[in-house]
Amino acid sequence: QVQLVESGGGLVQAWGSLRLSCAASGGTFSSYGMGWFRQAPGKVREFVAASWSGSSTSYADSVKRRFTISRDNAKNTVYLQMYSLKPEDTDVYYCEAKTKIPGPFDSWGQGTQDTVSS
Repeated sequence: QVQLVESGGGLVQAWGSLRLSCAASGGTFSSYGMGWFRQAPGKVREFVAASWSGSSTSYADSVKRRFTISRDNAKNTVYLQMYSLKPEDTDVYYCEAKTKIPGPFDSWGQGTQDTVSS
């Protein structure tokens, strides 16, 4: 089973930027679909962005043109670069892996808190 560890969260002012990292260990990272999700207390976890093994990406409408997902297969790491952050982007961000395609995202990290102040 793959282990995922997120880092890079923190406190930033509105319109600032943050970059999240997720390091994976175990398995064949280059074949995995990798995604970022976020969740606020008491709310459902929502999809943010995903990177697929064929280098294609997908984004939630709310983050298009502001967030960029990328991956470095040599480092077994996926990144989420976030620009023009808004207070409503405040959430715990989770990295998730889809190790079998087709299939659900089946592994996730512990999450990293991002707080955007107005």
